[in-house]
Order: sequence, then structure tokens, then C-alpha cells
Amino acid sequence: MKIKENAINKYLILLLSISALLRGVLASVIEFGNDEVYYWTYALYPDWSHFDHPPMVGLMMQLFSCNLLFTSEFFLRLSSVIFMTINTYLVFLIGKQVKNEQTGFYAALLYTASIYAFVITGIFILPDTPLSIFTFLAVLQFIRYFQNEKNKHLVLAGLFAGLAMLSKYSGVFVWVGVGLYVIFYSRKEFKNPFLYLSALISAVCMIPVLMWNINNEFISFTFHGNRVGFFGEFHPEYFLAELLGELAYNNPVNYVLTIIALVALVKGNKFISDMPKRLILCLTLPLIILFWFFSLTRQILPHWTSPSFVLLLIFVAAQLSDKYEIKDNYLVIPKSIIASLSVLLFVLILGVAEIKTGFIPLNFSERSKTIQRYGEGDFTLDMYGWRKIKPEFQEIREEIISKGEMKESDGMVALKWYPLANLDYYVAYPLGIDMYGFRNPGEIHKYAWINKERGDLKLGEDYWFLTESFDYYEPNKYLKPYFKEIIPTDTITIERCGKPAKYVFVYMLKDLKKMPTTWFEEKKTP
Repeated sequence: MKIKENAINKYLILLLSISALLRGVLASVIEFGNDEVYYWTYALYPDWSHFDHPPMVGLMMQLFSCNLLFTSEFFLRLSSVIFMTINTYLVFLIGKQVKNEQTGFYAALLYTASIYAFVITGIFILPDTPLSIFTFLAVLQFIRYFQNEKNKHLVLAGLFAGLAMLSKYSGVFVWVGVGLYVIFYSRKEFKNPFLYLSALISAVCMIPVLMWNINNEFISFTFHGNRVGFFGEFHPEYFLAELLGELAYNNPVNYVLTIIALVALVKGNKFISDMPKRLILCLTLPLIILFWFFSLTRQILPHWTSPSFVLLLIFVAAQLSDKYEIKDNYLVIPKSIIASLSVLLFVLILGVAEIKTGFIPLNFSERSKTIQRYGEGDFTLDMYGWRKIKPEFQEIREEIISKGEMKESDGMVALKWYPLANLDYYVAYPLGIDMYGFRNPGEIHKYAWINKERGDLKLGEDYWFLTESFDYYEPNKYLKPYFKEIIPTDTITIERCGKPAKYVFVYMLKDLKKMPTTWFEEKKTP
């Protein structure tokens, strides 16, 4: 593919438009995953912070859904569709600042091909969505400041870095990177009062999160502190899983190209002799190295390092622009970028087809073929079948209520943050049923607070309990000590392409006789 240099902006607009359209369609046809629907509760019950993340993702949902006036998957994901479009343009600008428009355009193409960027932050609504846009905005302003030393860029960078931290705690690595750059390459900045003003602005952004945690026993920091650590038993398989996960999340082609680019950095110091490249290295490598270190002893989610890997694509783009110089006023699109985009397209087609049809069997164990565990191991069922539960359960519920066995006001319980949020969004909330979590915050997360908002569980009351075969919870094992009677009522079959995909088991929980101990009660205990 060849395009004229002066037409790069036109093709960039075309890239942004096609990408946004495709992601918008996918955002409307794919059901929420476990994480996404859980973050819907952040918008439903906004707070200064939440159990496991700062509040920004919930605020974005509120903003783009007009304060939950529109509650479909599309509108709740709309900020992701829009932000990824803006992010692609920001990546173009960063690449342009680093070298030239050719580098920027290559970087935009590579960023679009990233599965993390296109899907995780561009379709799904996760804390990574606002994290990405505010991180890119901060990086762009820091680059502009160090290039022209205009303090307005430094002030803006501090604001955007603060908003990144208000999106996800890992946003603090923006300041870690800038601090390292100043220490190693620009110590004169320690004399600039605007550097401290910028850091102060970021810190002020985090005051609501800090105050919330002070009032809640620093539970967010405790939770994340238990997920990572410097010490523990060595597990090389965790590290291998992390690398393979990074390979998948970032697009295998992009990942290999990034490694090649980093090797080139090691071999040629001249390549990192200028400021933007040094700054990007300081911004990216600490996060990657730290989580690689954590992965030696703990299971780390592979997308945690992806914000760094997408920034490193700038180096790939710069190298490709050296290799494919503009000749005769034409720009060549490298085969490696075409391959990367092809991988993305293949993953999208395969992923959507698998979610909608299940044509590739993913439940291999014998246990997964029994009715109570049917579909177990098929991760695509995270995003399939939830919409079908409501009409079936509504019919069962109405019939039982008509017989006087349950009341209209009876709530529903679940035992973990997922499927708590899934059942809440797709079943309980539309039917006007209060949904409650029934275990400690480590299991139910924000529902420990939602329970209080909804008036909490009450002794003597009856509740519904739904559990699906994909992630089955035996009610007698977990709930028998708390209720006088547990009565199975019916089983809902969720079909995919005319065949059972999973089952949903419906139970009546009669007469709550004992309240589960909540974190709020535990913290009062001397």
C-alpha cells in the first residue's frame, strides 16, 4: 500500500473512522464480560473511590450514558469507542513529536493493531480505558515541555497524570518515569518550581481516593498489595504465563517487533540519544520490569504491562520509518504492519464467531459435560447468554409468586462479584429486584458497600439464588448454615446455535436465620 506524504492526515482520518465504526458495532453486539459489568456498579453507586479501583471508569460510564439514562452495552461502552479513537490520534502526535509524521502514522497503525488497545481499551469499558487517554495526554505534554521548556505543558502534564492515577493506580508510573528521566538526564528541573506544582496537581487529584481509603481501612491498597509482592515461592510457570499473555494481548507481531526495537536500542546508543526516546524508555521499562519481577512469585494479569508496550510501539514505528524512507513522494506501508493488522482482524473474526456460535469446543474435562458443570472452562461464556436469563427467570418468578411461595419484594443473592454484577445488570436490576452479595469484600468487592446502600439483608426474609453451570456454586455448601430451607425450583437452559451452552439453576432461599459477617462488622471487633 502506498500513499502520498501530504495525504497522511487524510488516511489517518480514514483509519480513525473505520476503527471507530467497527468498534462501535462490536460494542453493541457483544454482551458485557465479568469485569465490565462489575464496573457498571461504579456508575450505579458512584463514590469517591471503590474497593479495587479509583472512580474514573464509573464516571466515564455516567458521562457517556447521560447518568445511566441509556443503559445498553453500547452507551456504557461509548467512552471506550471514543477514547480509543482519540488515543490513536495522540499516538500519532507522540510519534510525530519523536521523529516525523511518517513515524506517527506507523505508530497509529501499530496501535490500532494492538489487541489491548483495540479490544481491551477500545471496545470493553475497563479502568484501562481512561488510564490510556490520560496517560497519552500526560506523555505528550511532558515531551512538549522537555522540548521547549514552556511551563504550561508541565502544568497540563501534572493534571493529566493525576487523572491517569484517578483511573487506575498504575497511572503513578507516569511520575515514576518522569522522575527517572529528571534524575538521569535533566537534573536542572529540580530547580523549576513548576515541576513541584505539576506533581502537587497530580497529588491533589488523588485526595478523594486517599480520603475514601482512610475511612475504609485502606482496603484498596491492602487488596492490591496482596496481589503483588517482592517475595514468595519461585514459580517460573507464572513468568512464562505472563510472557505468553503479553504476546497475546499486545498482538504477537507487535510484540516481536517491540523486542527487535529494544534489542536495537541496546546495540546502538545513538538511537536513544535524544530526549523523547529517553523519556519513553523511562516511562515504560520500570512498569514492565517490576511486573515481570512480581510474576516470578505471583500470578500477574498480562494486560497490566500493556500500557508500556503500546508506548514502545513508537520505537518500532521510528525504526520502520528509517527502513522505509519516503521516496518519490510516496510512503510504503511495511508488510510487518499489514501482518499485524491482519492478526487483529483474524482475532476479531474468530473471537466474535466463537462467542456467538461456540464452534470450537473449549470445555474439555469430563466434569464440564455434567449438567451442573456444563460449559465450565469455556471462557467465551463470560460474554454469552446473560441476556437470555431474564425472560426465563421472570416467567418462573411470576408463577412462584402467584402461588404465594415468594413475595414480589424478595431480593436475590450471589456469592462472588461475578456473577453478582452479571445477574444484577441482566436480571435483577431490570426486574426491580435488589441484588446482594453474601460473602466478605474479598469475594463480593463493591457489593459490600452496595448491600448497605440497598438496606442490607434482613433476618426472616426469603431470597432468590441463581447459579450457572459455567461457574457453579453449590447452594447447600455455601448457604445452608444461613437459611432454614433451600428449595430448587427450575433450570434454565441457555442455548447457542440450537445446542445447550450452559444451564442456570434457580433456588428459593427460605427464611434467613443468620447474617453473614461483613467487613463492616469485622472492623468494629476489638
